[in-house]
Amino acid sequence: MIVPFSVSDFIDRAVQVYGDRVGVVDEPDQPARPLGGGELTYAEIGALASRQAAKLDELGLAVGDRVAVVSHNSARLLTSFFGVSGWGRVLVPVNFRLRPDEVRYIVEHSGARVLLVDPELEDSLKDVEAEFKLILGDDDSLYAAAGVEPKPWEPDENATACINYTSGTTARPKGVQITHRNVWVNATTFGLHAQASDRDVYLHTLPMFHANGWGWPYLATGVGAKHIVLRKIDGAEILRRVRDHGVTVMCAAPAVAAAVLEAAQTWEGEIPGRDRVRIIMAGAPPPTKTVARVEEELGWEFIQIYGLTETSPLLTFNRSRAEWDDLEAEERASLLTRAGAPALGVRLKISDDEDNEGEVLARSNVVLEGYWEQPEESERALAGGWFHTGDGGVIGDDGYLTISDRKKDVIITGGENVSSIEVEDVIFSHPAVAEVAVIGIPSEKWGETIMALVVLTEGEQVTEAELIAWCKDKAAGYKAPTVIEFRDELARTATGKLQKFKLRAPYWEGRERQVN
Repeated sequence: MIVPFSVSDFIDRAVQVYGDRVGVVDEPDQPARPLGGGELTYAEIGALASRQAAKLDELGLAVGDRVAVVSHNSARLLTSFFGVSGWGRVLVPVNFRLRPDEVRYIVEHSGARVLLVDPELEDSLKDVEAEFKLILGDDDSLYAAAGVEPKPWEPDENATACINYTSGTTARPKGVQITHRNVWVNATTFGLHAQASDRDVYLHTLPMFHANGWGWPYLATGVGAKHIVLRKIDGAEILRRVRDHGVTVMCAAPAVAAAVLEAAQTWEGEIPGRDRVRIIMAGAPPPTKTVARVEEELGWEFIQIYGLTETSPLLTFNRSRAEWDDLEAEERASLLTRAGAPALGVRLKISDDEDNEGEVLARSNVVLEGYWEQPEESERALAGGWFHTGDGGVIGDDGYLTISDRKKDVIITGGENVSSIEVEDVIFSHPAVAEVAVIGIPSEKWGETIMALVVLTEGEQVTEAELIAWCKDKAAGYKAPTVIEFRDELARTATGKLQKFKLRAPYWEGRERQVN
């Protein structure tokens, strides 16, 4: 018997088994009126998802039509993971930090017929249009009347469930097509390795738009865990949520851990969550001392994973093993900063191909279907039946992967992917700039931060502050360089090609890896 996987499996189980349990505690300061007074049971989440699907029926959306949503973390966004994809439409979660023109590109490129907008973004996105534009919180336009049943959908596990746009080696983001099968395998595998259960309380420190919150909106729902919505990152507020809601698990970029560690320095009383919280980190491996501090100062268990939006995202999982229990804290921490061992069902290898030597390749049921409307990019990424991650790495004798370098021109800062080519295009558009190279350099706070090496046009003048302001005016703020160095020239090969690994080298000197 083969029963097709569907994202609806997760909410269906939650409704059946945990219908009376509080499923989500919404952000108390949502700009829209909090649903259910701020708390929704799983039965209520399921009912709202059904009513959202029925509303899409009323709007005339067919199976496969796209619904874009630009929102901070919220109960309504969580519900949309099921209300849209659970009835065969395609969810397009959009990074709320993007500029209006960047959001417009994604809405137009994806062909989204419906655009859902967070109330806080209504003014800034007033000029971004779609056939149907709805504001989250205007529930009369978002949900059909209670009792109206949506048209049934016969699940197809190979159908696209969502399209997640990610910055890559091109100036424009690419739409990653994630299928119902991808979602299902990622969520269940992640839950297995993280030992998720109905006793867990999951804090959404990770944006839900980012690789679908790494799959935890589905995973936590399927096991009946409680969702705690966090709208904006603040170290002290994270500690308060851990204390007040009994949080047991969260996913985070290294910058989030840094914020919590900083807040803990002035926290009054015992640090909440000691010997209870699991913090699962990715985006870039944090420094060894950060891992040790998380475990010693907070008393939280540190878990490292590695993956990409294109892999749903889980590829590897690194959790402390029984064999490491007697090691010194620093030694155990150094083992935990590795990307980890392949998750169940994942095959990894290091390319020995001349053009991609040293690149990490992956095969798994979590690997994307392809890039939306970009067949050449899809063919390149999936060449030879393996997904090409663009990251350089080595696999040890124990099967653990260590990422050693980023082969593609992507900088991961604060957990966000930034295309160096896109930033270069923005800087190069300034009339005073003759040449530019953008690289990632180490940052204690962000993992990596963006540096621009700039050669000015003869006779022109511009300051570092002016160039940074120029970038913030033309792209999302997190894509702007934090450091600019002015150079007389940029070293190139005989064929005129910039070798960024040589430009990065001085800033990474003394470090084993060229990622942070």
